[in-house]
Amino acid sequence: MLRGVSEVEVSVSDSGTGIPKDKLNDIFEAFYTTKRQGTGLGLSLARTLIETYGGRIWAENRGGGGAVLRFTLPRAETSPA
Repeated sequence: MLRGVSEVEVSVSDSGTGIPKDKLNDIFEAFYTTKRQGTGLGLSLARTLIETYGGRIWAENRGGGGAVLRFTLPRAETSPA
């Protein structure tokens, strides 16, 4: 989705149980995991990469169940050909 002329937003959603409200920000911390064999690095790495390039990442719960992860990145500037 284009958010104005300067950035693009990407969202990924599921239909699971959602994320506890008190954990919505914690899921982006290094080594946070809910999986028995998880490393807790995936979303932390995603946040680092996205923020490095001037973007933002966050999580929300969906009204009908499940969660949605969203991130924005600035649109690339193109030079005239």
